[in-house]
Amino acid sequence: MKQFEVVDEPIDINRYHEYTIDEKQGAVCMFTGHVREWTKGTRTVHLEYEAYKPMAEKKLAQIGEEISERWPGVRTTIAHRVGKLEISDIAVVIVTSAPHRKDSYRANEYAIERIKEIVPIWKKEVWEDGEEWMGDQRQYHPSLEEK
Repeated sequence: MKQFEVVDEPIDINRYHEYTIDEKQGAVCMFTGHVREWTKGTRTVHLEYEAYKPMAEKKLAQIGEEISERWPGVRTTIAHRVGKLEISDIAVVIVTSAPHRKDSYRANEYAIERIKEIVPIWKKEVWEDGEEWMGDQRQYHPSLEEK
């Protein structure tokens, strides 16, 4: 296991959780992003993720460095899965630990937002009536309008 990695296999969240625990940390925050079946009325059949792994892992490590600068003492580990993911599979795990809970929460939320902004991971959504590669991880089915 690497501290920041892109993996092809199902994510074992316990490995990442254990990595962040030591005698200095009093709070651990874990975020797992899962493949959901329904998005604003459109049924997703499955997702497919692709990445340029060396660059994606560098960007994940960059996020960890940014977190360390903003919240000294926070330990971070991140894994993102690529390949075909079925409904409810874990696509990403972010674990942040800190001496106190506020830094752990803030760092964890920061990490997922930065992943969506800078990490070169591409997602194809496969629906019952088609499929599409998403330009970024914030888009949804083209028939849907943001409200």
